[in-house]
Amino acid sequence: MADTLPDTISRLYTVAGEYIDSDHPAVEQFARAAVPAGASARDKASLLYKAVRDGIRYNPYVSMRTPESYRASSVLAAGHGYCVGKAALYAAACRVHGIPARVGFADVCNHLSTEKLRQSMGTDLFTWHGFTEVFVDGAWRKATPTFNDTLCAKLGVKPLDFDGHSDALLHPFDGAGRAYMQYVSDHGTYHDVPAKFLMREMAREYANMHGEDLSGRDMEREAAEQ
Repeated sequence: MADTLPDTISRLYTVAGEYIDSDHPAVEQFARAAVPAGASARDKASLLYKAVRDGIRYNPYVSMRTPESYRASSVLAAGHGYCVGKAALYAAACRVHGIPARVGFADVCNHLSTEKLRQSMGTDLFTWHGFTEVFVDGAWRKATPTFNDTLCAKLGVKPLDFDGHSDALLHPFDGAGRAYMQYVSDHGTYHDVPAKFLMREMAREYANMHGEDLSGRDMEREAAEQ
């Protein structure tokens, strides 16, 4: 593997997209504030990851029928989002600093959820789960900034850390050492979030959930109650 990306590929993954809108002023401000001057690319990737992971609460009870659930700047403004929106924000923050970044998708068998969420979904299989890949130290590194630290504490697991170098893709075990997450199938990586496709796919996969009134639902509150 080459230590650097070809110029055209590097530009592809550092320019703003419609949903990975790294040129949005609020995203730029967020990304600049999260890292000190002179930080290395690896340190920037790690610090930005933590800023998104813990600064934006994970909440799957967002409307997946609206484009704003997938747009980095909208997720930042809301202060919460689900996996794809948080992955988009992390990718956007990295692009602000010139770090090539893209979003990836996979189907995940996920036990890091609440009983109420599983009942609404009708399954523990999360289709098109979003993560981020960043190009640091000559290779693409996978990172999932989905589950914030306070949610993890309520679910009895440690937050997933990313040092900017070693992949941080899943929670393999819970606090008792039981298997927790499994990646079932890989759907590849993308320059930008395929939001129109995902809106249709989520409506098809989780038809029952899309028929529910999700307003006021909050996963972290459910985790504290169960």
